[in-house]
Amino acid sequence: LAMGTVQRREGRLVLVDLGRIAGVMPPEEQSPMENYEPGSRIKVFIKAVNLGIRGPQVIVSRAASDMVKKLFALEIPEVSAGTVVIHAVAREAGSRSKVAVSSTQANIDPIGSCIGQRGTRIQTIISELGGEKVDIIQHSDDAAKFIGLALAPAKIASVEINEAEKLANVTVPNDQLSLAIGRGGQNVRLASSLTGWKI
Repeated sequence: LAMGTVQRREGRLVLVDLGRIAGVMPPEEQSPMENYEPGSRIKVFIKAVNLGIRGPQVIVSRAASDMVKKLFALEIPEVSAGTVVIHAVAREAGSRSKVAVSSTQANIDPIGSCIGQRGTRIQTIISELGGEKVDIIQHSDDAAKFIGLALAPAKIASVEINEAEKLANVTVPNDQLSLAIGRGGQNVRLASSLTGWKI
């Protein structure tokens, strides 16, 4: 992550001053909920450095899943120390992210560590992401269990998995159906992306 200052817009690109060099944020790397006013200070994820005719071009992002990962490492000491491990991040920038975590030590609660006392740690991350919702999910090596957890906040009745097609059939109580699917299908889309299974 790098700290930068928004310089200006050039068409749909946003130019960000990173100190000795300017970063370019293409439209697909911008969060749809953010405005990028010239002069505002923002954290950006350095996605790529391309060598062009006029020297290096730095591509920066506010929409990458890795941005969430880096913020967790920055704000949560257990993540930077490696006692809480991030297995996967699924993100729809500006709207919602799901982060799968586990702990390498039995006495450390990975979800509690990420939330922090009274939610202080996760609130810092949410405000850095412009109010994006962040669900923290307990990772499991048991695919069916992980899929059930990934569909939170919905309560799941059962998960049947088809290993050959990497397909999961999930049964939920009637009152949990719209929660499991999410607005516009977002919850199930993010859960699929997080787990790598078609749900």
